[in-house]
Amino acid sequence: MLYWLLKYIILGPLLRLIFRPQVDGLENVPESGPVILASNHLSFSDSIFTPLIVKRKVTFIAKAEYFTGKGLKGWLTKMFFVGSGTIPVDRSGGRAARAALDTQLRVLRSGGIAGIYPEGTRSPDGRLYRGKTGVARLALESGAVVVPMAMLNSDAIQPTGQIVPNLGRVRIRFGAPLDFSRYAGMSGDRFVERAVTDEIMYELMELSGREYVDMYAQKAKAQPREPVPA
Repeated sequence: MLYWLLKYIILGPLLRLIFRPQVDGLENVPESGPVILASNHLSFSDSIFTPLIVKRKVTFIAKAEYFTGKGLKGWLTKMFFVGSGTIPVDRSGGRAARAALDTQLRVLRSGGIAGIYPEGTRSPDGRLYRGKTGVARLALESGAVVVPMAMLNSDAIQPTGQIVPNLGRVRIRFGAPLDFSRYAGMSGDRFVERAVTDEIMYELMELSGREYVDMYAQKAKAQPREPVPA
C-alpha cells in the first residue's frame, strides 16, 4: 500500500512535475508476466525514477547499509526503501547475496518485475562497467525476459555524494526485451551465464552511449585515483 501511496499521491506527482521524465521505449516493458529490468547505475536517484515511470511495481535490491543509517536522514532513507518494496542485500557475497536473489526469484515466479543493476554498484565515473552474472542467473532460473534500461543523465541530476538533486529533466531509455530461453536449463554454467550477462551489458552500452570498461566497478572504486595536475 505504501508503495502506491508514494508513487501516485505523496511523492510521484511532485517528482514528475520537478524532473519531467523524458522516456523512450516504455512500450518495451511487458504489461504482464515476469520481467527483469536491467539498468546501468549512475546515481542514488535511479531507484526513485524507475518505479516512478514504470506502471507496474518494480522490486529492486539495495545494499543493506541503506536500511541501517542513523538519525533523521537514515530513518527517512530506510522508510523510502521499505515503502518502495526494495530488498536489502549484504554485498559481502555468499549466502546473503544468494538469499537476495532467491527473493527476487520469488517476485519473478509470481509474475512480477525485478529491477537489478548488473554492475553491482554505482559507476564511479559514469562509464559502464562489467556486469556480474547474478542477472543471468535470475533470467535462466526464472525464464523471465530481460528489458535493458539506460539511465541517461541521472548522474548530472544527482551526482554521487550530493544529497539535494539538481533541477533538470531526467532521461531514461528502454530497449527491446531479451529472450534467453535458448539457454533453458543451463543455469550454473559459468560460460553461459557470462555470455548472457555480456549480451545484456552490450545492450546497455548501446542504449546509454556510455563507454564500456571491462572491469568490475567495485574494483575500479578501490583503485587509487590519478592526481589532478596543478
